[in-house]
Amino acid sequence: MHPVASAPEAPFDRAPARPRSRARAVMASILIGASVTVSVAAAALPVPAFAKGPASLADLAEQVTDAVVNISASTTVEARAGRAGPQVPPGTPFEDLFEEFFNRRGGRGGGGDSDGPRQQRKSNSLGSGFIIDSAGLVVTNNHVIGDANDIQVILHDGTKLKAEIVGKDSKIDLAVLRVKPPADRTLKAVPFGDSDKMRPGDWVIAIGNPFGLGGSVSAGIVSARGRNIESGPYDNYIQTDAAINKGNSGGPLFNMDGEVIGINTAILSPTGGSVGIGFAVPSGTAKPVIDQLRDFGEVRRGWLGVRIQNVDDTTAEALNLKGGARGALVAGVDEKGPAKTAGIEVGDVILKFNGAPVKASGDLPRIVASTPVGQKVDVVVMRKGEEVTKPVTLGRLEDGDKPQLANLRQPEPESATRQALGLNLSGMTDELRKKYSIKDTVKGVVVTRVDPNSTAADKRIQPGEVIVEVGQESVSTPAEVTKRIDALKKDGRKSVLLLVAGATGDVRFVAVGLD
Repeated sequence: MHPVASAPEAPFDRAPARPRSRARAVMASILIGASVTVSVAAAALPVPAFAKGPASLADLAEQVTDAVVNISASTTVEARAGRAGPQVPPGTPFEDLFEEFFNRRGGRGGGGDSDGPRQQRKSNSLGSGFIIDSAGLVVTNNHVIGDANDIQVILHDGTKLKAEIVGKDSKIDLAVLRVKPPADRTLKAVPFGDSDKMRPGDWVIAIGNPFGLGGSVSAGIVSARGRNIESGPYDNYIQTDAAINKGNSGGPLFNMDGEVIGINTAILSPTGGSVGIGFAVPSGTAKPVIDQLRDFGEVRRGWLGVRIQNVDDTTAEALNLKGGARGALVAGVDEKGPAKTAGIEVGDVILKFNGAPVKASGDLPRIVASTPVGQKVDVVVMRKGEEVTKPVTLGRLEDGDKPQLANLRQPEPESATRQALGLNLSGMTDELRKKYSIKDTVKGVVVTRVDPNSTAADKRIQPGEVIVEVGQESVSTPAEVTKRIDALKKDGRKSVLLLVAGATGDVRFVAVGLD
């Protein structure tokens, strides 16, 4: 499993399996001995009552183990011949560093012959997978196979089968492989279950190839659902405390009926080993992707054509959004997208898509992406306090397109004297356009200073930005801004929603308190 988060204290690990060092083995034995001492000392204490788990998982493991496979992926690349340099483990950050150093020196021989003979260098990775069709279809993680040019699927009994790639998807991190079944047997396949029915506390088992050991079974519970580890635009992981380690990538997470409800993909680990926090792609997210990879060799995702941001409590109050913070606030509409044609506007809050509730902005990209291209769906939006339904015919998300979230990170503002909302405001002038490099297409009121102690400063509004709307009404002069704010105060509103544009025209909504 390779890293998907760079924080050293808690990396999400997706690196290939590697055997642990002898020192670690010794440390493990020391810790085991210590744990025995503790347990003996604690024997005299009252035994607390715990929830009783299954009496045995042996029957379940025996039922599904033959469908779980090991994946061996080899990638062959060209390397310059010559005196060997330091041997660096493949996939480590130092590999590229040493490669660049020796290339500059004219090859690994260091003699300056940049056109010297080349030799083949092979890197290997080990992972897990499972069979979903007895005809020979195998599912694993995309990062397990990467750009490998030689992939082998190893059955539970050790039989090795050469595999070809049917299709792969980096956004969900899945791949589908095909093998030719042995002539003397039928491959064991396992079905998918309904991940939406899984609840925190439900028992699960994971089977895979941790550290290259193969055929290892671990058990635990569903710890949480809907986890976002910021590894991609469609994060919606099942969290489990079933032991998942390097090499478990691509392996199945089973419910107690022997159905696959998740594909083990990542771990949160400061040590590189399991600390009881693992993540699996839910079957509800994976199955539509796998079906498309099997049928088309690629994923065809729906596209709405909006830029969105989340709705917090302050924004919900400013929008007079009944039911509290929910939905996805439209901060931009693609001029050539389906949303524009359907009449969806900046400032709309998308509450439902094709009948599915949008609880937070992160829900919308997943729901849209899983909807078939060309399908006509109803989108329910809140517009100025009223629910409006807009029929939309979905387009196709191209590889270069990404679900867009409004950029909320801005530089720290400068000091200033407080005025309306803690902002100094000015009408648009040629001098201000030149000073702040504001595009001619941007219209509104320019922020020239920000009080660092104001709510506006807390919301990262900065000089040079342009207020386009106040309370979802367009403004072009500072007087219009203050007039609109006064009207909202008289209506008893506690916050005001501003539409703020950057110098290039990118916009975002900012809810500012009126207290």
